[in-house]
Amino acid sequence: MISTAFTTRRLFIAIPLLLASAFMPVSVQAETTDWVSNEGGRMRIVALAPDARGTVRGALQIEPKAGWITYWREPGDAGIPPHISFPETSDVSLSKISYPVPRRFDNGDVRDIGYDTAVSFPFELSVKNPNQSSAITAFAFIGICRNICIPFQAEFNLGLKADGGTSFAEAMIINDAEGKLPEHPSDDFAVTHYSVSADGDTLRLRLQLPKDAPKKPQVIVTGPEGHVLFNETKGERLEDSYSVDMPVGKLPKGYDMKGKHWGILVLAGKRAMETSLAFE
Repeated sequence: MISTAFTTRRLFIAIPLLLASAFMPVSVQAETTDWVSNEGGRMRIVALAPDARGTVRGALQIEPKAGWITYWREPGDAGIPPHISFPETSDVSLSKISYPVPRRFDNGDVRDIGYDTAVSFPFELSVKNPNQSSAITAFAFIGICRNICIPFQAEFNLGLKADGGTSFAEAMIINDAEGKLPEHPSDDFAVTHYSVSADGDTLRLRLQLPKDAPKKPQVIVTGPEGHVLFNETKGERLEDSYSVDMPVGKLPKGYDMKGKHWGILVLAGKRAMETSLAFE
C-alpha cells in the first residue's frame, strides 16, 4: 500500500495546479469561511464559538464536482486523506477529526475509499483562552481526484468570538455531519471475535450483523498508515453471524502487530459500524 502523506494516483499529480492554489487566503463572516474552489470541487470551514472548556466544534465541508471524488482517512490504493493544521505559534490545536461513512470505488485494480458527493468532516479544536475572542489561521489539505489527483490546499481565517453564541445554521451543519458518522458497536452489530493466524498472514473475523443486513457486508480493515485490507476469503454467513478471513498482505519491514490497534469499518446495508482491533 502507499503512504497517505502525499500519494500519487494512476496518471500524475497536477503540481502546477497545487502551486497556483496553495495557501489561498479566505475572508470570513462569523465562523463560516467563504468557499475555496479548484477544478475538481470546493471546500470551506464552519465552526461554532468556543464553549466554557475551550472546545470548538466545527466541520470541514467538501463538495466534489460530478465525476470527482475526495478521500476517507485511509484513501485506499492511492489518494490524499483530509488534513487540518495550524501554525506552530497558534493558540488553537486540533483535538480530533471524524470521518463520515465512505464508499468504496473499484476502478480496475485500483481501489479508492472516499466520497463522490458533498461531505462534511466534523472536528473539535482546543482553544487556550476560551474567554478571549481570537482570529486563527487554519490550513486544509485534501486530495480531489478524477483521472488525475489534484492536491488541494487552502488557508482559512476564522474569527472565534468568546461571546458569539450559537448560530443555528452552523450548528445544523455540524450536527448533520456528526449524524453521518459510523455507529459504535452494539448488541446487534459488532465484532464478536478476531484473531491472526500463526504465520501472521491471515486476519480472521466473526461479526454480528443486523437482522436486515445484506448477505455479504463490506469489510475494510486499516492497519499501519497506508495499509488497508480489502480482500476476503472464506466468507460465510450463518443467520446473523458472518465469518471471514482477510489476507494481511505485506506489512512494513520490521512491523510488529503486538500492542497495535487496527481499525475496522463494516458496511451492512443502511448501517455502518466502526471500531478497533487490539492485538496483544
